[in-house]
Amino acid sequence: MPIHILSPEVASQIAAGEVVERPASVVKELLENALDARASQIKISVEGAGQRLIEVADDGCGIPVEELPLAVERHATSKLNQAADLFNIQTLGFRGEALASIGSVSRLTLTSRAAEATMGAVLRVEGGGISPIRNTGAPVGTLVRVEDLFYNVPARLKFLKHENTERRLIDNLVTRYALAYPRVRFHLTQEGRASLQTSGNGDRREVLAALYGAEAARQMLEVLYEDQGLKVNGFISPTSITRSNRREIHFFINGRPVQDAALAAALLKGYHTLLMVGRYPVAVLFLEMPPEIVDVNVHPAKAEVRFRNADQVFSSVQNAVRRALLAYGPVPAIQPQLNWATGAHWRPASQQIDPAWQWAEEAGTMTPDQPASEEGSIIEPAPFPAQAALPNQRVPLLRPVGQIANAYLVAEGPDGLYLVDQHAAHERVLFERFLAQRSAEIPSQALLQPATVELPSGSARLLAEQLPVLSRLGFQVESFGPNTFLVRAIPALLAGIDPGAALRVLVEDFEEDETPLQAEMEARLIARVCKRAAVKAGKTLSAEEQRALLLDLEACQSPRSCPHGRPTMIHLSVDLLERQFGRKGAR
Repeated sequence: MPIHILSPEVASQIAAGEVVERPASVVKELLENALDARASQIKISVEGAGQRLIEVADDGCGIPVEELPLAVERHATSKLNQAADLFNIQTLGFRGEALASIGSVSRLTLTSRAAEATMGAVLRVEGGGISPIRNTGAPVGTLVRVEDLFYNVPARLKFLKHENTERRLIDNLVTRYALAYPRVRFHLTQEGRASLQTSGNGDRREVLAALYGAEAARQMLEVLYEDQGLKVNGFISPTSITRSNRREIHFFINGRPVQDAALAAALLKGYHTLLMVGRYPVAVLFLEMPPEIVDVNVHPAKAEVRFRNADQVFSSVQNAVRRALLAYGPVPAIQPQLNWATGAHWRPASQQIDPAWQWAEEAGTMTPDQPASEEGSIIEPAPFPAQAALPNQRVPLLRPVGQIANAYLVAEGPDGLYLVDQHAAHERVLFERFLAQRSAEIPSQALLQPATVELPSGSARLLAEQLPVLSRLGFQVESFGPNTFLVRAIPALLAGIDPGAALRVLVEDFEEDETPLQAEMEARLIARVCKRAAVKAGKTLSAEEQRALLLDLEACQSPRSCPHGRPTMIHLSVDLLERQFGRKGAR
């Protein structure tokens, strides 16, 4: 094929692919335009998960009628004039690509009226083609109506997620902007149903309640920090509120949402040693800095930035998070530790330091997570022999000996010593009981008083589609107003568990592409509920309770791991113990 110049329509659609990936991308660009227009109220309406209709109305400054044709042209903007302005960006948009890109892959109608005008004007763009302007009555501000998104590039539709996922992405996007701009009133409607409504009174906790629920919003810790002209503020979760992934970690730079691995690493460094392995905090942090020290022109969707002094930003985020955690809940002092396997001591330089030791996967081995200070020293312990392979899949008869740290059961078997994680073991027991009952009708226990559970809009929509699945699992749940549910009964196996907590755990960690139609969905839900219902570490078990738990575990089909794959026990063979105590020579 000879080299040739692409047609303007094809070039526009290629450019649109960098800006408009999905319906949420359209909402993002239109929201940013409204915020740059100094709107105090923004209304978003979505139908068909954004494919059929996206409508964004604001009461900002509006667009003069003579500038409407320019507004939908590529590289037309009012936000910069020369290349030097790129290093002093103080607006969310600046490239002049949004409306042109959206108009090239949809049917776009732009209605606007400037504050000084007596009448508004309408401009229609269809697949990049611009229709003549016509006058119309309109309030001050701008209304953008996007219909039939990707109608002329149907291949793009195949790459969109399930409609429920696309709606949830829009929910989360608008809520994050509502957090960043608490003095702007946001109203989001999806499929004719209100998903988010904020008052614009400047209270970020009110928006947090819409995103994470009222209870979690009350517990969030406020961050206030300033260092060398860089300000960090926002909210982070206490160590009691965590997630299994990093999707609830959000950063804003000068009001712009960004994705930055270094910022996320700095946040986690602030939580160092305070969270369990594989758990992540919830955080919404806003960084304010002079615009000349941050480059926002490094990503087509403006989602990534570069800092002139990345080390300073990293340090500020880490210090801000750590100080907030210490202010609301001081880290306990750690005493000199004794390695029970070897007798080696770690002598810290002071009593008030981070607990920087972590258990290694080999039984009994402790490793320092950071080097000792100059005043302290670490004596390297001799390696503990690796535990012998577990004899077989089933568990032999075990005799309970006792409990350690109110978390682990010590039991004697015919082939050595067993250390059993009481939480993981109980998870396995409950999970297999649930599966055994699933072949018949799972018995339910009615609640004397129905429990009312309020969820964030995205979670509520996901849960509403799972109600038939929950009914088969023994739950009786019904809608009770916007984003609210009534729990009337729970599975009999879960008697005594907080029904609200059981319902929340069903949706809190779902991946964005999970749907109730996926295979093994019921097993996934059962595993999550069992995790919540299982006896927790820190609970003292009587001798009878210990014996009963071990007997139940012995009867399981897969007693060696919990439903999530974590081991339920560690086996120390008699041979290993004899070698460790010097009764036999080391291999």
